[in-house]
Amino acid sequence: MLDHLKTNNRAWAARMVAGDADFFRRLEQQQAPEYLWIGCSDSRVPANEIVDLAPGELFVHRNVANLAPPQDANYLSVLQYAVDALKVKHVIVVGHYGCGGVSAAIDGKRRGLVDHWLHPIREVFQEHRRELEAIGDLRARLERLCELNVIRQVRNVASDVIVQDAWVRGQQIRVHGWVYSLGTGLVKDLEVTMESAADLEGLTGA
Repeated sequence: MLDHLKTNNRAWAARMVAGDADFFRRLEQQQAPEYLWIGCSDSRVPANEIVDLAPGELFVHRNVANLAPPQDANYLSVLQYAVDALKVKHVIVVGHYGCGGVSAAIDGKRRGLVDHWLHPIREVFQEHRRELEAIGDLRARLERLCELNVIRQVRNVASDVIVQDAWVRGQQIRVHGWVYSLGTGLVKDLEVTMESAADLEGLTGA
């Protein structure tokens, strides 16, 4: 079963050791990433590869449609560990154009449990309904909703007590919002970076 994946694993491990004999020994000792990536589970959006970072350099949390909901214990546990234990310097919320979760949130079809998970995106759509419905092209409308969803999740991360308390302690953390293009392989910085509680007041589009 899955012999091709095990073969791939052995070949990958051999390549890593060939390039750096101590690579895995160093990984065993510690992880000290400067970045927490909050992204989508979509298999076409591989976090480390997109930003060309090696194992150990990027702490990653992924879920459907890159949400950061304040009631999700899984996400909050990752955020707390990243901020309090790993002392990451950057939290990057990364959405992507062509996100199936974003389109599923508003297409009116019922899919079961995931509908509850995607509810925050429907809320974002309702809050920006006038702007979004003014965009005649469906693809462009969904791309804008992807951006608005990322901006909302940036706000969620920055307003959480975990990050707020870190800022009070003087810990240097910046929260960023990006969108990845499947068609080009490039990320777009939405320029909503926050590095203090005061920045929340000036965030628009969320």
